Amino acid sequence: MNGFLCLNKPEGLTSFVAAAKCRRLAGAKKSGHTGTLDPMATGVLVVALGAATRFIELIPSHEKSYRAAFRLGETTDTLDITGTVLQTRPVTCGKADVEAALERFRGEILQVPPMYSALQKDGVRLYALARQGVEIEREARPVRISHLSLAEADENAHTYTVDVTCSAGTYIRSLIADLGEALGCGAVMTALCRTAAHGLTLAESYDFYALEAMAANGTLGATVLPTERLLGLPALTVSEKQAVRFSNGGELDLARLQGAENGGLFSVFSPAGDFLGVGEIEAAVLKVRKTLPKTKEG
Repeated sequence: MNGFLCLNKPEGLTSFVAAAKCRRLAGAKKSGHTGTLDPMATGVLVVALGAATRFIELIPSHEKSYRAAFRLGETTDTLDITGTVLQTRPVTCGKADVEAALERFRGEILQVPPMYSALQKDGVRLYALARQGVEIEREARPVRISHLSLAEADENAHTYTVDVTCSAGTYIRSLIADLGEALGCGAVMTALCRTAAHGLTLAESYDFYALEAMAANGTLGATVLPTERLLGLPALTVSEKQAVRFSNGGELDLARLQGAENGGLFSVFSPAGDFLGVGEIEAAVLKVRKTLPKTKEG
């Protein structure tokens, strides 16, 4: 089974374990995912199955959307409630103050990645260093927050919920922590749900109960999205002979192709409409970027 599955990841599982569970349910040989969700986070996790794992790196970088809950007056080492409390502070601000503070985090901002993250320093994950009590300097990186709004507020409990749409690579935990510092009291993320990624929404995702039921009755394959859908590339159909050459790793003469005048990356299809892989036009030829592995006959 090859393609992408839109999973509604439950709380408590790492993205790796969730993808592996999808692989077993689908009977696929390989699995991967297109963007990590922390174990405490829920929501859209796009899982690649089988040969689709070869194309993860070619998926365009899309904005992602989240709903995040947080509590004012507290900070932790992980920036969420799974960590060790570092400080508690009095809270003197309310809903109007939170809404006003959100404005400074909209648009292009600089963000320092958290120590508890999968980023690497000299080949070592930052979270591994953090667990050893080591903290290193991290450079602030530009990210874009295209939407940030207050969804829920409980002034008495100092708890709030925001909806966020942001560029890939944005850390919502860091956004909440920075918001808390801007308010002068600190903040810790208490819940996170990814509501959209790669054009797929929470409403289009499946939880494990549904997937297990479909695996049992043989209908799971109907939920698997074709690889080319997430790539979102223009389609290029080649002849039978060109399809054979492309699948064998051979480049194709641009002069013999129709519909490839503009250059760039293309999803390449056989005359029968079968997805063959991704090609890229360079120097008047269509070069192979990735192909689907050949299946054994008989």
